[in-house]
Amino acid sequence: MKSLLSDTRAADTIPLKLVVYMGLLAAVLLLISLAWENASPVLDDAEIEAQVEDAALSLCSIQNGHSRPLEEIYGPEGSMCILTLSLPDQVRYLSFGADPDPDCSGNLSDSEWKLENNTLIYQYKNGVKQRVLLGGETVHFLKGAPEDEGNWVPAVSPENNETFPILKETGIVIEYPVSGEFVFELVSKDGVRYTMSHF
Repeated sequence: MKSLLSDTRAADTIPLKLVVYMGLLAAVLLLISLAWENASPVLDDAEIEAQVEDAALSLCSIQNGHSRPLEEIYGPEGSMCILTLSLPDQVRYLSFGADPDPDCSGNLSDSEWKLENNTLIYQYKNGVKQRVLLGGETVHFLKGAPEDEGNWVPAVSPENNETFPILKETGIVIEYPVSGEFVFELVSKDGVRYTMSHF
């Protein structure tokens, strides 16, 4: 009977099997990596769409609530909603009621904003825009600005925080990074309801 240590008949097949199994494992890991690379943008798009649609539903939910008359400085607050957003890095902006880049140049200040009531628009850094429509009655958006006493009033334009007596819907834009909590309040003036930002 031969000794177990002196039996070397299969000594070369063990390393060969190990090499084959390691190669198969590497191929499987490579396929999983490629599949994740292709699935990741689709998952990001679905998350962006879900967050923007949730924001649209939250904004719609306050439209039939109490609106604060802007003439009553110390009146009760209007219906409010808080949007909690955390959009991925590929989103350039999210706008409410306006298209800040109608010519798709990537520059939000080189052309006049195009008002689009009842619309939320988000644009990717590659220039592609997506729209989410708010159902129901017309929703007018206003940029808000805080006064010295802490009251929120309409701002003159999205670029500065001066106030003015004549209301003009302006639309609201959140530029990259679109992340954080954003508060909206329902206000009214002369019988017209506006959804005003508190940021």
